[in-house]
Amino acid sequence: MPKRTDIHKILLIGSGPIVIGQACEFDYSGSQAARALRAEGYEVVLVNSNPATIMTDPVTADKIYLRDLTPASIRQIVEIERPDAVLPTMGGQTALNLAQTLHEQGFWQERGIHVIGVDIDAIRITEDRQEFRDLMERIGIDQARSRTAKSLLEAKEIAQELGGLPVVIRPSYTLGGSGGGIVWHPDEFDRKVMRGLELSPVHQVLIEECLFGWKEYELELLRDANDNVIIICSIENLDPMGVHTGDSVTVAPQQTLTDKQFQQMRDAAIRAMRSIGTFAGGCNIQFAFDPVSGRMIVIEINPRVSRSSALASKATGYPIAKVAARLAVGYTLDELPNEITGTTSACFEPSIDYVVTKIPRWNFEKFEGVDEELTTQMKAVGEVMAIGRTFPESLQKAWQSLELGYAGLGADREPADRSEVRQRLKKPYWDRTLQIRNALKLGASVEEIHDITRVDPWFLYQIQDLVTMEEQISRRALVQLDRDLLWEAKRLGFSDAQIAFLLEDNVSEDDVRAHRKALGITPTYQLVDTCAGEFPARTPYFYSSYETASESVVSDRKKVLILGSGPNRIGQGIEFDYSCVHGVLAAREMGYEALMINCNPETVSTDFDVADKLYFEPVFWEKVLDVIEHERPEGVIVQLGGQTALKLAARLHEAGIPILGTSYEMMDLAEDRGKFSAILKELEIPFPPYGMAHDVAEAVRVAEQIGYPILVRPSYVLGGQGMRIAINKTEVEQYVRQIWKLLPGNEILLDLFLDGATEIDCDAVFDGEEVWITGIMQHIEPAGVHSGDSTAVLPPYDLSETVQNTIRRYVEDIARRLEVRGLINVQLIVKDETVYVIEANPRASRTVPFVAKATGIPISNIATKVMLGEKLKTFREAGLLESKLKGYAIKEPVFSWDKFPEVPKELGPEMKSTGEAIAFVDALTDEHFSRPYAIRNLYLSR
Repeated sequence: MPKRTDIHKILLIGSGPIVIGQACEFDYSGSQAARALRAEGYEVVLVNSNPATIMTDPVTADKIYLRDLTPASIRQIVEIERPDAVLPTMGGQTALNLAQTLHEQGFWQERGIHVIGVDIDAIRITEDRQEFRDLMERIGIDQARSRTAKSLLEAKEIAQELGGLPVVIRPSYTLGGSGGGIVWHPDEFDRKVMRGLELSPVHQVLIEECLFGWKEYELELLRDANDNVIIICSIENLDPMGVHTGDSVTVAPQQTLTDKQFQQMRDAAIRAMRSIGTFAGGCNIQFAFDPVSGRMIVIEINPRVSRSSALASKATGYPIAKVAARLAVGYTLDELPNEITGTTSACFEPSIDYVVTKIPRWNFEKFEGVDEELTTQMKAVGEVMAIGRTFPESLQKAWQSLELGYAGLGADREPADRSEVRQRLKKPYWDRTLQIRNALKLGASVEEIHDITRVDPWFLYQIQDLVTMEEQISRRALVQLDRDLLWEAKRLGFSDAQIAFLLEDNVSEDDVRAHRKALGITPTYQLVDTCAGEFPARTPYFYSSYETASESVVSDRKKVLILGSGPNRIGQGIEFDYSCVHGVLAAREMGYEALMINCNPETVSTDFDVADKLYFEPVFWEKVLDVIEHERPEGVIVQLGGQTALKLAARLHEAGIPILGTSYEMMDLAEDRGKFSAILKELEIPFPPYGMAHDVAEAVRVAEQIGYPILVRPSYVLGGQGMRIAINKTEVEQYVRQIWKLLPGNEILLDLFLDGATEIDCDAVFDGEEVWITGIMQHIEPAGVHSGDSTAVLPPYDLSETVQNTIRRYVEDIARRLEVRGLINVQLIVKDETVYVIEANPRASRTVPFVAKATGIPISNIATKVMLGEKLKTFREAGLLESKLKGYAIKEPVFSWDKFPEVPKELGPEMKSTGEAIAFVDALTDEHFSRPYAIRNLYLSR
């Protein structure tokens, strides 16, 4: 069936600010869908309130509304734009809930707007726990025994019917398992049920039998208007039931089901998808298997693109969101080509000849007193994905990707403490796979570990293979490491750094690298092609392994390598992926072959058709150097990928690899507090008194000299990691010890905290001749609240012209002195009309997308072209540097406090927000300004 011609304009609803449970996977899916629909000739109108995304960029849609996601704002936009259809399946639960609310109000029908991509009834059926249960019973698919409760009394009766505790609580219509969890003890039952009832928009919870220890699986499906259904990907949770799938280590394709069990699950999934409505689009279904009896039950269905859809899309190379969007406008699967091969149909189910491992990324250290145990409520803030020929290889690469200081699964450090390992295996924690390895290393058996963790023995034996290899390597010196053993170690994912640590003699990572290269052992690059090599692929999407032949052909074009920003985390989120994508687009526009390295499956930068070549690899020194040696780029851009990329600048410099833009020496000058303060003195720019320390006694001595309150912080971190305000020497001692526990050996910086000052963010671009101030933002909250947690106003709302001119002068002087080429962000504070500089970062900042959306100027794109040699004069003469902002733009931080009810709502110098929204106001009387201004001092803590 060809595409629909009765619709011309489509409203696409986004997912809003990033919160735990709903992250940038919807930026990826929304961007893909918008591009696909525009390519088909439809006009796309997008509404979303998140300024940090590519989705809300002019390159994505015909018309973009950066508005609150509320029924009222949707109504207003519909009145202006008069769309023919609305697609709500690319914006997570937020968009689905909005679509359903407006459907119940009769709005879509009244305006003659078609809801495409989903059946509204399907949303109700899948979100209403009792309706879903009744439907599954009718079509003969087993479920956990459960009933819906609308009161505490009803919940108690149901729990009793199910045989008592433990039971699982699942609130209706929530995302990321909000308010859900396993209740083990009677004293927590009332509290958890009441919280679930309060968080559910319809105030109902499902009380369900506990399946703790069962195996959990997911299937990603697509269905067209002719009722063709295909399975895109199977995903197996390494963690058994009881841990939210967003917090689970997951593996694709599934590894431990028998063929009969897999076919049983596949048949049930297709039957379930067909039962919930007649829509064409994507769907995610979760199942559980009892490993003892083999009983299979369905857990839930999401009739939309989900978090796992992004993972499945990147894991297989199949562009789920693009295809789902085209199915929504009438195409059938057999009519659409497979974009990866170009010769096969989208009706072909992907087949993969490698293993993908996803590990979530958490930020527990940001929340004092948080319960780190993983439950049915999601707590992760991001994730990494790794591709290997085997599970052990992909698992090790995933650990390298996490940026937690690990060069793999723990073989780069001293043995773990036996009692700590025993303690951490008793419950599911974030480092479960590491602790399994530690337990095996300490002599525990696979049977013992399975008995404690309920992790399938297949995974445990795979990790046992890694421990066996560790033992073989540790009995040798480097010269005794023969080609066969080293080849096998590399095929198991061991990094050069791990091997250097394990060897008997004292050798470095560089020594191991030189040895393996002398033996002719270098990585090969394999294609992600959706068809396990059965057909030729034309899309340049690669992963590394150690095979006999490489599929990545190096061209003779001039190349630029852009380092991505790795997993989302608090302090380094989607804002940096936004800049990376613009960096890729700018490099391509200037005629370069743009290469991207990144390991985040949720992002647009890891979409297979954004860069000329995508290497889905850890942003980890060995892997980056491998790609550089393979591709030989003109240089590397590190300014766009946040601290992830910047941390590799020193090693790139030492290796003699050109860094495009600001030089490493100048970046280091800005990061080194002593050197940077000397520059500020030289430029006669005021800064708060400061000191540096390398031990606790020195920190106390420096603090006593400077005075209190004092800001205590580590160097080379992002998002204010570890920062605290101390008011006496006892607190200084406490905070320094906390920093060193988190970041061992890090240099400590101590700055006088100027109480009651106003904080300013200033972004600029310098081309060697001209400084362009892109935006000056004034924070509403006082200095002491991290800039990422502050409400920022552009332009400043009450700074005098004299102060603003001083800020411009200081930023220009610093940019010139640091010989910046490209972006620089300067943070300043103002007290009693005196401007002090806190720090300067010659890189993309968190605020770049916000300023770009507020002013309508593609700042990252222009800055990248400046790094590559273009002058600002070119853009100025073309009128591209003129701001279109009328009134004020306000950046509003968004927090995920509801995921951590035990954590106090306190703000300080360490960032805690997970996302942001943008609001445009004409006057400061608007509630977007007046509300945060009224409570600006409320949450400031240490």
